[in-house]
Amino acid sequence: MRCPFCGNIDTQVKDSRPAEDHVSIRRRRLCPACGGRFTTYERVQLRDLVVVKKNGRREEFDRDKLARSIRISLRKRPVEPERVDQMINGIVRRLESLGDTDIPSDTIGEIVMESLARIDTVAYVRFASVYKNFQEVSDFEDFVSELRPDAAAKTPEPDPAEG
Repeated sequence: MRCPFCGNIDTQVKDSRPAEDHVSIRRRRLCPACGGRFTTYERVQLRDLVVVKKNGRREEFDRDKLARSIRISLRKRPVEPERVDQMINGIVRRLESLGDTDIPSDTIGEIVMESLARIDTVAYVRFASVYKNFQEVSDFEDFVSELRPDAAAKTPEPDPAEG
């Protein structure tokens, strides 16, 4: 593993243990060249996934890119980091178990939106606004009205007996 401080490729593992999520291994490392200490995480990857973009371009699936976009949508929301990590792990496992190594970006976006909708509605709307490329306020209004199609039916009518 290359040292992030000096670039030395000969680093030493000083400690290994399961990470808190029990899905990865946490390794504490030491660089003998510069004395720098750093942590790496190792996780099982079932297969190499390729994302097929809407324009047909293909790129290697990047778990960190997925995690960044999810964390941005959850910024300043009351969701525990462990829950976010569990959600990301679940999404990646689901993608790996689809049976195909080529995954359309639309499929990834829909799975992320499903997952976000279950844990935080505001983050769900934030992610959807980027994923669905909202251009105007009316795009938000339409999307939110789809979230609550029966909102108008729930509005209490004035009671004539109280009148």
